[in-house]
Amino acid sequence: MKKITLVTGLVFALVLPAAAVAKPTVDREDRRAAKTECKTLRGHTSETREAFRTLYRNFAACWKAKTAEEAQQEEAAHKNAAKECKAEGLRGRAFGKCVSEKAREKEQEADAVDQEEATEFKNAAKECASERESMGEEAFGLEYGTENANRRNAFGKCVSKKARESETEQPA
Repeated sequence: MKKITLVTGLVFALVLPAAAVAKPTVDREDRRAAKTECKTLRGHTSETREAFRTLYRNFAACWKAKTAEEAQQEEAAHKNAAKECKAEGLRGRAFGKCVSEKAREKEQEADAVDQEEATEFKNAAKECASERESMGEEAFGLEYGTENANRRNAFGKCVSKKARESETEQPA
């Protein structure tokens, strides 16, 4: 009897923490939204595609990262919506409808923020490309690149800096 209790307790001690840190489940909508976001980030111009490659090596890396991000956003939206609806004292079907509606709204807000960030990223890429063209490759590398042999990371550093600057300039 003691062995069974000990084994059961040990199983719960190992299984519960693993379940608590489990990754959120990814569904078809998360994958679709991630693909759309990556396409938006990649853009159509050579400048935006170059900036995209500096941020993500390829489309698959972007898709994988954005899919996980979308799943986390969905889970957070659902949890926050459930808390809000519970605070309203709703029960039964009304609670379920409330959670669905609020979670959908929160996901749409998160998608709008993602779209805005992608636009800022593309604008920063275009700004850096024109700056690089006007300064010249060598001066641009000295301005933005880190101290390595060829300063090839200058474009990515520039885009990152400009995107952060535009993010801080906008009101919250």
